[in-house]
Amino acid sequence: MLSVKLFNMKANEVGNLELPDALFNAEFNESVIHQAVVTRLANERQGTKSTLTRSEVRGGGAKPWRQKGTGRARQGSIRSPQWVKGGVVFAPKPRDFSKKMNAKAKEVALFSALSQKIRDGEVIFIDEIKVEAPKTKEMAAFLKAFNLDKSVLIVMDNADEMVLRASANIEKISTIPANQINTYDVVKNAKIVISKKAVEQIEEVYGE
Repeated sequence: MLSVKLFNMKANEVGNLELPDALFNAEFNESVIHQAVVTRLANERQGTKSTLTRSEVRGGGAKPWRQKGTGRARQGSIRSPQWVKGGVVFAPKPRDFSKKMNAKAKEVALFSALSQKIRDGEVIFIDEIKVEAPKTKEMAAFLKAFNLDKSVLIVMDNADEMVLRASANIEKISTIPANQINTYDVVKNAKIVISKKAVEQIEEVYGE
């Protein structure tokens, strides 16, 4: 078991938390983490871009001028790519960018990334994430207590409306329920804050 320090919202140490090695002390696997991130980004692409090729642009049936004798370069259609309002060479068309990744590989990637964050000292475990009022200053005080000046991902056991509203106006904070934690968000953010109950939920879902 991996033992980590447990803090409260004021950055005071309140005890220790035991974590299963299989989930929170997993071996670093860069290739599968990379695959998970690429898959996530690919699946977010809409793939709706579309422009017209020369065969799809209306008009241009008649030759602009005769082939010879004008002193100008020969032209076959005003809808050729070199003309204004002409077609596009290798025009982008709607396509599906989505990729697939099996569930076991996703799990390996998630806990490999999370475990490395813990080893690097970039994960903070909190006994309970709560605020007295849904105000920005409540979360600002929390960030100041831990000297968090970069992007922070807060993993909660539930969607606490007070915490969500208190975090809404702070650009560097993003919140997520424990059942939606993923490799991309773990890698993207500089610091991860996880509540004790969120850890318990993660263990319940992924533990053996």
